[in-house]
Amino acid sequence: MKKVNIVRENSFQFAIRAIRLFQYITKSKQEYVLSKQLLLSGTSIGANVREADNAVSKADFINKMGIAQKECDEVMYWLELLKATDYLNDAEFTSVYNDANSLLKLIRTIILNTKRNLAS
Repeated sequence: MKKVNIVRENSFQFAIRAIRLFQYITKSKQEYVLSKQLLLSGTSIGANVREADNAVSKADFINKMGIAQKECDEVMYWLELLKATDYLNDAEFTSVYNDANSLLKLIRTIILNTKRNLAS
């Protein structure tokens, strides 16, 4: 039985949410610029996590996870802008933002633990 990789699964599910949110905003709100940025960064998180799975060294792993962390933080920025400009209501924003924040915390924890293990 294959071990479940939580960060890989969560980042993949988040990418699906980002795609669906992009589809919703472009169809119902006719907004294309901010939502496209959200789509790009939201799907990039999982791509970088996947790359980290195939890292050639611990340093490479930390680097790829660091990029995923930055992309996740960028998603949160675009969500904040979409909320501030009334493209997302409170409920829509909170739901996706909380998922992004949870993913960000998970990625940060993995990076910190990897660095800690590397130093010892």
